[in-house]
Amino acid sequence: MDRSEIRSKILDYFNKHPHEGYKSRQLKRRFSIQEDHEFEVLRDVLHKMVDKGELLWTKRRGYHRAAPTQRGIHGTIIISKQGIGIVKTETAGEIFIDKRSLGTALNGDTVEVALFAASKKRKREPDERIEGEVVGVVKRAQTEFIGKLERSNNFYFVLPDDARMQRDVYVASDALHGARPGDKVIVSLFEWNDPQLNPEGKIVQVLGAAGDPFVELRSVIQAFRLPTSFPQEVEHEVSAVPDAIPQEEIRKRLDLRSMAIVTIDPHDAKDFDDALSIQVIDDETYKLGVHIADVSAYVKEGTAVDAEAFERGTSVYLANQVVPMLPEKLSNKLCSLMPHVDRLAYTCFMTVSKKGKVTDYSFARSVINSKRRFTYEEVEKILDDEKGDFEKELSLLWSVASILRKKRMKNGSIDFDSPEAKFKYDELGKPVEIMIKKRLKSHQLVEECMLLANQTVAAHISSIQKKNETLPFVYRIHDSPDPEKLRSLAQFVQKLGHKLVIHESATSKDLQKLLLEIQGTKEENLINEVALRSMAKAVYSTENIGHFGLGFDDYTHFTSPIRRYPDLLVHRLLDEYGKGMSDKRKQYFAKYLAEFCKHCSDRERVATEAERESVKVMQVEYMKQHVGEEFEGIISGVMQFGIFIEINDLLVEGLLHVRDLGDDYYSYDERQYSLIGNRHGKTYRLGDSIIVKVAKVNPEQRKIDFVLSENDISIKPPKKAKRRRH
Repeated sequence: MDRSEIRSKILDYFNKHPHEGYKSRQLKRRFSIQEDHEFEVLRDVLHKMVDKGELLWTKRRGYHRAAPTQRGIHGTIIISKQGIGIVKTETAGEIFIDKRSLGTALNGDTVEVALFAASKKRKREPDERIEGEVVGVVKRAQTEFIGKLERSNNFYFVLPDDARMQRDVYVASDALHGARPGDKVIVSLFEWNDPQLNPEGKIVQVLGAAGDPFVELRSVIQAFRLPTSFPQEVEHEVSAVPDAIPQEEIRKRLDLRSMAIVTIDPHDAKDFDDALSIQVIDDETYKLGVHIADVSAYVKEGTAVDAEAFERGTSVYLANQVVPMLPEKLSNKLCSLMPHVDRLAYTCFMTVSKKGKVTDYSFARSVINSKRRFTYEEVEKILDDEKGDFEKELSLLWSVASILRKKRMKNGSIDFDSPEAKFKYDELGKPVEIMIKKRLKSHQLVEECMLLANQTVAAHISSIQKKNETLPFVYRIHDSPDPEKLRSLAQFVQKLGHKLVIHESATSKDLQKLLLEIQGTKEENLINEVALRSMAKAVYSTENIGHFGLGFDDYTHFTSPIRRYPDLLVHRLLDEYGKGMSDKRKQYFAKYLAEFCKHCSDRERVATEAERESVKVMQVEYMKQHVGEEFEGIISGVMQFGIFIEINDLLVEGLLHVRDLGDDYYSYDERQYSLIGNRHGKTYRLGDSIIVKVAKVNPEQRKIDFVLSENDISIKPPKKAKRRRH
């Protein structure tokens, strides 16, 4: 590419992505630049565009849209828990808003911003952030908020659950809707135009007593606006779907009902959307079958069911319940690959060599009849004992999965083994035990087969596109991490006695080496969590830039259409491309598919946050039963105001306030991630082991306060967590 072509590409790319910022190496990857001299031209063009004011460059964001200096800029404001705002705009990039300049803006609002003028004595430095103030609210993101009703003298107010909302909401006595102080409520905001006064509102719903775990879970559902039922039109459509598969439909499909196909799922799973089969072709080759529930056969474009599934985007797995993407008749019955019943599937057959290479593949709409429904624990026992139902097939599947995993790791795939909390409940539904999910061989078996199917589908579309045919498609992408975040991660792990080698651009193998080094150490969970935060977020996109974390050039989501809408889109696209998609349909997807991807990515983020909050509710409820007891943990964070501690093998985190370290006056050393006593020199450092006592639990704020145990000494973490009872 010559200079003008590269400049044209840059302008076109930033027109399509006006909110984003990119480093030169990220643009190199997106423009498929291979030659070093072309990369040098790209960098030179970028530098000149910055000189001309066409682009801005900042250390944190890289290259992004140049900012105008006039008043009247519109954008969406994101407010942090500390009250700091960032307005994302199409024309000015990101604008920093100080707490005092928020006006009446609330998190997520569309606002009008005026920029602060740069000093006349100097130009604004390239890395200097743009600052401004909110001068008006164009559109509220929401007008209803969840919080606890309180009373003070003769007036009532709601303390919002969301820390990003910096103001209490005043409620008049005639607007209580039957609520009493101490209730968790939904308050609807009146018009709020004066930042000198608190907003006013009225109670529209009483959720129940604040602090009750079931009320708190209801508040999570309300806060993230998760639907609790399906519209009547959707239920009507689903009720009309016949229970039996028409013979005419079966005749159109590849009949695999006699094949030894099995499912492997958690013991409490209610929907089974993937099944497996394995055949030996010869001494060097296997035929692996991944059979996925054919949701597209039941959920058709243009129907109310499809519109609702798209709106939800994903199923949400809360701590004690599921908010499904599809109605139960579809998700748990007709689409679910239950044993010993005929089910419609979308099959991906892959011929896999003993070196883990896919030498051939095929896709087919099929009909299957699962021969056995296994739990992960049942498969694990069969693999260990080498006997049981379908032992031969399961052993072959494990052999293939082991080959695939070994190849994947060799190619630099990062295996974040992030622990996950699971709860055991009593007859009332309250948590009585927190367990960490064990990652078994059976989990890895299913995971590797699903990864290969997802990779094969994406590679198939990519291979067609390389033949100069543009096919809009849904990819699951994961960008390279920000070098600045990687440097911070390297400094972080160095303080804990580990090493992350950072070259000019870190590879996934560098991170893989670190994660292997920390396995089994006391700080493994901590480093895994911090490393994950250093990564870019995986998202759905029509632009195939590969998946950094997995080390794949091509990747998509094909294997879970019951619970993920992008997988349903992939099924439809794959089927249409196989039959021959019309130009009109290609133009339709070229126009709208990127929007679909963004929506699905947004819904996935909401689901993740809701799931995390629901887990916090149950963790806090569990710890309520153990106030006054002592636990061993690890220091997971150090701040000026105190130290965060994660309890070993419970994944429960709480705060030990610096004010409760009464034996000394402590100073915060940011570079050493430490609190250091001024008189005695006692140091509390990130990663240190510690014994603490549960002092206070606040279910409404989902917070746990610790105090130092009298028995706290420098200890080595036990192999298994111990609770110390007194």
